[in-house]
Amino acid sequence: MKPTRLNYCQYLLVSQVNYTLTNFADHTQEMSHDAINRFLRNDRVTSSAVWHQVRNDVVMSPNAYLVFDDTVLDKNASHCIELVRRQYSGNAHGLIKGIGVVNCVYVNPDIDAYWVIDFRLYDPDGDGKTKLDHVQEMLTNVVRHKCLPFAAVLMDTWYASRQMMRFIEALHLVYYCPLKGNRLVDETDGKAPYVHVSALNWSEQDLERGKLIKIKDFPKGHRVKLFRLVVSTRRTDYVVTNDVTQNSSLDADQVCAWRWKIEQFHREAKQLTGG
Repeated sequence: MKPTRLNYCQYLLVSQVNYTLTNFADHTQEMSHDAINRFLRNDRVTSSAVWHQVRNDVVMSPNAYLVFDDTVLDKNASHCIELVRRQYSGNAHGLIKGIGVVNCVYVNPDIDAYWVIDFRLYDPDGDGKTKLDHVQEMLTNVVRHKCLPFAAVLMDTWYASRQMMRFIEALHLVYYCPLKGNRLVDETDGKAPYVHVSALNWSEQDLERGKLIKIKDFPKGHRVKLFRLVVSTRRTDYVVTNDVTQNSSLDADQVCAWRWKIEQFHREAKQLTGG
């Protein structure tokens, strides 16, 4: 009996500790160790295969969000696995050996559901592409080929670059993303020097409705809406959006909260893969 992708996925779902092919073979009389080894070596789960699998299950909505983020599958004990490289892991708060994956998740807030619709393996030595390149490719694919409706693109601080924000704007799309506290901005229309986001003064009206700012290195006159969102006593997020009509910090906070769905997916995926 030849192993199939369904066989292997079912094994990953029921195995709580050991995820090795040896353990898989030990618990499957119909499949030999060599057969499973050949299957894992030759099988390739492509991004198009993922979309083919989920496309009929996706419940589309004009209120949906497209969420991008990356994760690192921990392979610290590995020495010869392809694509393993030292890279920063937010979960480990430092550099680890692992496989980087950039994911795209479609979130439907109307029914509180999400679907993984695309992914890219981070392999700069193999394809020369950055994580920003991968996000741009996936976003273009959603807009031009998958044709899914959505209200805004949500992403983390790492992707909040001028290049990415301008790319999204060129597609006539809306984005929400947090800025790092040391990002330089100007709220005076050039009348005063740039200051760190964290150094801005906030009136009661600003806290409720946000404020218009210009981010350094953006074109002259290009302004975005900035919101100061208090997440906890130890954390404050500064979120920008190119939707300058957004006048509610509460609404901006609720939009950004949907980014949690991709974190939920990453935790579930790591539980399944042992990463």
